[in-house]
Amino acid sequence: MIDLFGKRRAIKKDMDRELLLNIKKMKHEWETLNTIIEQSIEPSEDGLKDLAVVKAKYFYLLREARYRGINALS
Repeated sequence: MIDLFGKRRAIKKDMDRELLLNIKKMKHEWETLNTIIEQSIEPSEDGLKDLAVVKAKYFYLLREARYRGINALS
């Protein structure tokens, strides 16, 4: 008999790991864009829009991690 619960747990663990990697990637991207915008004398509207999109994605991923009960900040 195949252990479906074990398989589901393994899939969940892989998805959680992928979520954490995406959170770290978005945080790095957000920090990079934020640094560029802060150092710009006159930031472009496209740059500000990109920053807002990345920030929104980052916070969405953090909410998803909280929903799943995983610690995204460790």
